[in-house]
Amino acid sequence: MYKIPLLPLAFDVETKTVLKKTTSASRKLAELKSIAKRIPNEAILINTLALQEAKDSSAIENIITTHDELFKANTFSDLITSIATKEVQNYTEALKLGFQTIKNLGFLSNNHIIKLQEILEKNNAGFRTQAGTTLKNSQTNEIVYTPPQDYETIAKLMDNLVNYFNNNELSDTDALVKMAIIHFQFESIHPFYDGNGRTGRILNILYLILQGLLDLPILYLSRYIIKNKAAYYQKLQAVRDHNEWENWIIFMLEGVEITAAETIVLIEKMINLMQEYKKHIRGKYEFYSQELLNNLFKHPYTKIEFIQNDLQVSRLTASKYLNTLAKDGLLTKYKISRSNFYVNHALFNLLSNNDM
Repeated sequence: MYKIPLLPLAFDVETKTVLKKTTSASRKLAELKSIAKRIPNEAILINTLALQEAKDSSAIENIITTHDELFKANTFSDLITSIATKEVQNYTEALKLGFQTIKNLGFLSNNHIIKLQEILEKNNAGFRTQAGTTLKNSQTNEIVYTPPQDYETIAKLMDNLVNYFNNNELSDTDALVKMAIIHFQFESIHPFYDGNGRTGRILNILYLILQGLLDLPILYLSRYIIKNKAAYYQKLQAVRDHNEWENWIIFMLEGVEITAAETIVLIEKMINLMQEYKKHIRGKYEFYSQELLNNLFKHPYTKIEFIQNDLQVSRLTASKYLNTLAKDGLLTKYKISRSNFYVNHALFNLLSNNDM
């Protein structure tokens, strides 16, 4: 039976291979952090790329929804009918709360982590207090791992993990390597009855932000994990069974590098698309403003109320702007229930074509 070690680890995991991969992953992550600054409003990336992460992370747990359902839900929250869509919205809410907590406080406590899981699962069960939790092979139903069973052990390990998460003086290990260690440790402790996978993937992003490697939660690492789902679980278990830390860390570093590169390409395309819209609208209409452009990219599905709030204009003026842009083909006008909404199809296609 695997005994979870306290952190920091008592042995060095930064082999030459790990250090080489750390360098290339760090370089790509720095490039992503830099290009994200070219987007004029951070809400544009948070509302689009954070939603991508939420969608993919939930898909790992077989919670499947579409971009269309998600954007409609963000536009008309009272019309959500899909349980999967609500689950993804819960993930987005938890990710944004964690991001604000890190920004405001500069640390993450166990209570904060419990709150994230509470938002994800919509229960307040907290850390496990009853024995019986096991992790099974989804195909054979064979038990592959038994996490700690008693509350005291779980609480002790989580206290240790949170200390390692927040205190850089405990270890001089590279932050990206520490992220891989933290993720392994959290998933092995498996502190909750439900939502451990999604909570753990949120912690990945929050740790990168805490360490200053990212400014925004825009690295949707879950895309990489779902593409390599079998390898992900196999390499996690290989650490427990055979102490194969190097393979696990390389896997996670590879994920950071690949995902960062993919996200850079997507942001570059978003920047180019924003420039096209800016040139077109500013060249034809006196009502062009940066706030209007930001709105059309912050809300791929927008509506009159969003324009009213963002631009501080009347409902009549907001409606005029949107209908003009729809007639010009920059937006497409739709109706749901008794309300109109307007889709930036160029942005929608960019995001959905970047899907799995």
